Amino acid sequence: MTRHSPTPLKTAPLAMLNIDQPGATQAVDEQTWIDVIRKMDAIYADLVHYQVELERKNADLENTQRFIRSVLASISDVLIVCDLNGRIQQVNPALEQAIGAAEEDLLGQPLKTLFTPEFHPRIDNFPDHIRTDDALIDCEVSLQHVNGDPIPLAVNCSVRHDHRNRPSGFVITGRPLGELQRAYRELAQAHESLKATQQQLVQSEKMASLGRLVAGVAHELNNPISFLYANMFALDDYEQRLTRYLTAIHNGAGREEREALRRELDIDALMKDMGSLVGGSREGAERVSAIVQNLRRFSTPQDQKPSEFDLAALARQAVSWVLKASNIKPRIHYDMPETFPIINNEGHIHQILINLIQNALDAFQEQENQREPQLLIRLREDDQIHIDIADNGPGIREADLPRLFDPFFTTKPVGSGTGLGLYISYGLATEQCGGALTVRNRRQGGACFTLSLPGEREK
Repeated sequence: MTRHSPTPLKTAPLAMLNIDQPGATQAVDEQTWIDVIRKMDAIYADLVHYQVELERKNADLENTQRFIRSVLASISDVLIVCDLNGRIQQVNPALEQAIGAAEEDLLGQPLKTLFTPEFHPRIDNFPDHIRTDDALIDCEVSLQHVNGDPIPLAVNCSVRHDHRNRPSGFVITGRPLGELQRAYRELAQAHESLKATQQQLVQSEKMASLGRLVAGVAHELNNPISFLYANMFALDDYEQRLTRYLTAIHNGAGREEREALRRELDIDALMKDMGSLVGGSREGAERVSAIVQNLRRFSTPQDQKPSEFDLAALARQAVSWVLKASNIKPRIHYDMPETFPIINNEGHIHQILINLIQNALDAFQEQENQREPQLLIRLREDDQIHIDIADNGPGIREADLPRLFDPFFTTKPVGSGTGLGLYISYGLATEQCGGALTVRNRRQGGACFTLSLPGEREK
């Protein structure tokens, strides 16, 4: 224990003390002991502090070791740690489970003992690669199970450095090729499923568009069918009159009787009208056939190959179909030539144009002012062919412009749109037609969508 004197003692230089005096000697001895005891107390306190720090660091080290062991145990890939000479220093449970051997039986063994003999020369070269910091990626080898069965493995090998950043060994990680192949198969299946789902979405949107166009298409079909129907009535009447006239001739009617019957049945006018009736009926049938073909191209464009068609006529047809099925009748301005032949996929472009025109009509419904709706269809050409669909509607919010072609994005109320029309149109333009689809707001108001296509005009 440390002793304390009643009053503090002051240390004086030995030269100033009279050592012949007994009291002075006693004071020096007592002060020396006090200094020694104080120094011992300080050293003991330091020892206690160092002991506490050592115990704390030891606990941290144990926690770190447990954490590393838990991480190694949770890794499903094979992990092998080796020194520069290719001796095994550590493995993880995944390797033990893969080859059926315990870690303690593997430590210090040459790395190549883990692999089948045909890969030993390649394994022997691993240290040389590592010494030159030449990492190995996706090297295919086979582990050797204790029962002799090979285990195909894709391994990566990289250098391990010490605290001075000097190469001290290498680390090998690998995954059994069976798992990789299964993962690739699952990825391929997911990709095929995604493509099928995307195709279903395209077809669903196509059917939704076709449903909106039914009235317009029906009107397109009604005119030639009505013309054919009327012609059939006339031809039926002509057939009866000709049959009556020819029957009289075959029955041996005299000249006067034949002439009278000819005037009565108006055979001369009938024969003159027959050619125009047949020609008109053929034209009506061809018109019906063309509409049906257009519908087929619209609904099944994936079955078609690029071919030459009239883009100007296709644009006019798309406008006609959409407007006849809509209660909004904007004023249409065409800025394009009468004909504009190009080579591309007609069905895909038809669907894109219909979606863009329908989108413009939907924008007019959101318009708050009473401005007369107008639609501009413009064709222009530089190194590409561009067709603009511009409206004078409310335009598009700047915040929505970057998201406009995202799937399922829509500004319409819930239940009024799927958000797929522009997304599908963008995909058709870029992936199927080799072009692009862009949008911008017009300074005079409204929005302008531009479909750009390769400038291929002749076969």
